[in-house]
Amino acid sequence: MQTTLKTQVAFEGTGLHSGLPARVVLQPAPARSGIVFRRTDLPGQPKLPARWDSVIVSPLNTRLENAEGVTVSTIEHVMAALAGCGVHNALIDIDGPEVPILDGSAAVFVRGIVKAGLTRLAAPLHAIEVLKDVVVSDGAAFAELSPATTLQIDFAIDFADAAIGQQHKRLNMANGAFVRELCDSRTFCRSADVDYMHANGLALGGTVENAVVVDGDKVLTPGGLRHVDEAVRHKMLDALGDLYTAGAPILGRYTGNRAGHAITNKLLRALFADQTAWRWVTCDAKIAARLPGVGVSVADLDAVA
Repeated sequence: MQTTLKTQVAFEGTGLHSGLPARVVLQPAPARSGIVFRRTDLPGQPKLPARWDSVIVSPLNTRLENAEGVTVSTIEHVMAALAGCGVHNALIDIDGPEVPILDGSAAVFVRGIVKAGLTRLAAPLHAIEVLKDVVVSDGAAFAELSPATTLQIDFAIDFADAAIGQQHKRLNMANGAFVRELCDSRTFCRSADVDYMHANGLALGGTVENAVVVDGDKVLTPGGLRHVDEAVRHKMLDALGDLYTAGAPILGRYTGNRAGHAITNKLLRALFADQTAWRWVTCDAKIAARLPGVGVSVADLDAVA
């Protein structure tokens, strides 16, 4: 069955790229609503469904834009939290153009969602089953969706900085794996990239308090890493959030190599462009038990650093 939040939960912070303050309120929503953002700071409070066909390509974040040109950016972390906690319907009020970065991970969102709790709705849950391999690429980077009975994420990265280097991780995302393994992993960047972005009016809200900043073999962020492979874990977090713009849980294996937001959106567009590559399935108890977020509890949060 579909779910929504039992009660609303609010978050406040600064946007990573805009540097602007914003308040985000996750609210319960009826069955079949999906995930919808609402810009409460604008006349008419325009809505933006969190769907792949409303995503504007960006290498730095995932940004939605509606037909009137209204945008909400950096949605990937809250989307990952919703997917990883098994929330299928939510109205997200936001009073600015960018979702706050908070600590650079999805952990704060996850804690708020788990505290709010979920309500089961009297409507069947449908998932997207991948039926055949779909692959997209951009130079050395590629992403692929292939058939699987659960959502699985297999990710590899390769950075020159020794503090990151080559990392690879594979996870079955069923039964709270996101909360235990990925949700506290923070966004990361090179110190030289921070200087470049600031000089070009980007990452205006970025600090060593909300991102892992590296310089060669050094981690400049106070406290160091939360996981030895925190970088690849964060890329998997991003991938889960971006995949949730499909509009429903996905049953399939996502493989990413040096992939980012733009490639994952390109992959979803390729999937939905081929009607033979996927189908809707109604989730019975057996299928539902394999979805991300099923069975998530406070005990799962205790495993998070």
